Amino acid sequence: MKKSTFSPAKIAGVLKEFSGGRSAEELARENGISTATLYKWRQKY
Repeated sequence: MKKSTFSPAKIAGVLKEFSGGRSAEELARENGISTATLYKWRQKY
């Protein structure tokens, strides 16, 4: 499995935007990740 290229600070920033009401699809597209990754981050962090 490839190691994450996102720092914990970057992940926290993306999740803050997600909890602020931005759509998962929009954030995933902007950050080059899948929506599944975004939801996994939300569960983990």
